[in-house]
Amino acid sequence: MESLVVKPEKLDIDYDDKGDVLYISVGKPKEADDSIEPQDGVVMRTRRGELVGITIVGLKKRLRSQSLPGRILRRR
Repeated sequence: MESLVVKPEKLDIDYDDKGDVLYISVGKPKEADDSIEPQDGVVMRTRRGELVGITIVGLKKRLRSQSLPGRILRRR
């Protein structure tokens, strides 16, 4: 898989707490014309061959399985 560098100011990030889904869009959200699922629950969306977004389903479970500090998952 190729590497991709995106400047943080060009990312639009939205989290659906109820569905536990993280949506990351490159720039403002755009409709994709294709997608790939490199692993279960992770979808990379493209438009005209360029990455326009990534969707991650089950984010909390994924973070817990990585043994990350609990403070990441706690709300303030």
